[in-house]
Amino acid sequence: MNSLSPCPNCGSRELYRSKEVSAGGGHAPDYLPGLGSFWLAEKFYLVACKDCGLTRFFARPEAMAKLPESKKWTRL
Repeated sequence: MNSLSPCPNCGSRELYRSKEVSAGGGHAPDYLPGLGSFWLAEKFYLVACKDCGLTRFFARPEAMAKLPESKKWTRL
């Protein structure tokens, strides 16, 4: 993961990262479609700023590696 500090919104260095969180699937939206396996949704990390509340989602490197081959994602 690239350097995340300082917060791009307020400049704070009071940032916190979550453990891996499921990107959904099943009855929930799939926020990283096509990057998980058939049975398991992919996971991502959240980074939240304590001072302004900005929350960002970051895909795991394993998910990012699948992007070029995925039919569910289009390169911009």
